[in-house]
Amino acid sequence: MFDFIQIREVPKTSWSSNEPLNFKPKLKTLIALIVGLILFGLGEALLVTSQMGVSPWTALAQGFSNISGFSLGFTTFFISIFVLLLWIPLKQKPGIGTIFNAIIISLVLHYAIPFLPTFEGIIFKVTQALLGVFITGLGGGIYLIANLGPGARDGLMTGLQRVTGFPIAWVRSTIEITVLTIGWWLGGIIGLGTIFFAVGIGPCLAISLTIFSSKK
Repeated sequence: MFDFIQIREVPKTSWSSNEPLNFKPKLKTLIALIVGLILFGLGEALLVTSQMGVSPWTALAQGFSNISGFSLGFTTFFISIFVLLLWIPLKQKPGIGTIFNAIIISLVLHYAIPFLPTFEGIIFKVTQALLGVFITGLGGGIYLIANLGPGARDGLMTGLQRVTGFPIAWVRSTIEITVLTIGWWLGGIIGLGTIFFAVGIGPCLAISLTIFSSKK
């Protein structure tokens, strides 16, 4: 019943690219990448509009912003560069998906947030935050299976999973909880939605990978 918790690698399907550095992917591979990233961005937008807290990585950026005096945008960029540098010892390969990740998710966040509802009742807020985490995980699974290169943080996850051999859900949840703890210690603002994301994104991503692993 809970076999998805044990999934240890990103599965390959008929719409997976053979290599991340593929600049002429199949049309269905490119569509899967774009759909996955749109869902990923939509899920994060739902978390933002739930007003239940930001993602752990944003909380970390807020913490570094507090102690450095730099803007949130600059610290977010710095953290992304640092995470990409961690790819080197992990032997992670970038691809067009790495570039699309930054562009599409940013665009979805920019254009979706103004149109998404905001609720007053706590039950609706919690439901929206949980839905956001699930949709983020669903989209993450789709675009990772496309195998056109992960974003900085997902690449850290897949690299650490390959090195350690631990299940993806465990690796992702450990990363998010660690980032959340450091962000909180540095003064980042967290909420219930932040905790939902830190604990739930790993299992939700594993569920998505399990669902689509059967779509050969």
